[in-house]
Amino acid sequence: MAQMHTRGVRTREYDEEALAINARPVRFDWAGVPLEYIPGEPYATHFWNVMHLVLPEGERAMADVFAQALALIDDQRLREEVVGFVGQEATHAASHEGFRKYLIVNGVEIGPVMARIEFAVEKIFGDHGITGQRARRAWLCERLGIYAAAEHFTAVVGEWLLDNVAFDEVGVDPTMLDLLRWHGAEELEHRNVAFDAFQYVDGGYFRRARTALIASTGLAALWFSTAAHLYRNDKTITRRRAWPVAFALASRRQMIPGISFLFEQIYLYLRPGFHPSSMGDIDKAVRYLAISPAARAAEL
Repeated sequence: MAQMHTRGVRTREYDEEALAINARPVRFDWAGVPLEYIPGEPYATHFWNVMHLVLPEGERAMADVFAQALALIDDQRLREEVVGFVGQEATHAASHEGFRKYLIVNGVEIGPVMARIEFAVEKIFGDHGITGQRARRAWLCERLGIYAAAEHFTAVVGEWLLDNVAFDEVGVDPTMLDLLRWHGAEELEHRNVAFDAFQYVDGGYFRRARTALIASTGLAALWFSTAAHLYRNDKTITRRRAWPVAFALASRRQMIPGISFLFEQIYLYLRPGFHPSSMGDIDKAVRYLAISPAARAAEL
């Protein structure tokens, strides 16, 4: 039974894991989907719109980093999971990019936002032309740590999306709701992979803690600033509140996770003995993927 050891850290045994990670070739038809797909909730709609702007570039960059890490992973089961993870992330990117194009066609101005996102992905998290072997590996490990932390947040948000009955009660557009929950289910499904790959290649707690703080701070800043920009520039809003007020009201109505959610997840991730398998119920992901219209259509 294969076990992985990195710097004294023992990770899980891969042949005990029964769930295969595979990309699903889903498609979403955005024709007729309202721009305010959460009825009466313009701020919450723009909060989730950030996914469509940030994730295509971000998830492609992350997939590239984990593809590079494959050369350093000898455990066959982990390699298989990383390959499946990379495939799922590429599909997520393409799916959200489809709605991003829909936003552009319908007159939503995203140019300044995309400039910031592209700068972050290319100039901050890019390869930087590093040539030294040790320096390349160190920078790869740093990015693996950042993306592993980001994946923790996407997994717990994914579970939040699966659990959130308030979306059903207010009548979120069904196509968008399926995108959010399908994506959330796959994030929950592959919740262990990025963390385990980081542990295998590096595994140092100091790097894990440091990159978690970098990831959480950077992601929060990018997310809130992007949502605020979209909300502030939405000319269809007749009663606009200051975005912190709009955020607080939307989170109170369970349209978005609250700020305490972010801090709780940082605390949990920073525990020395943390592993993503201790979080949530993966059966939720399996159950939703069995009924997701997009996932079911992909099987035909």
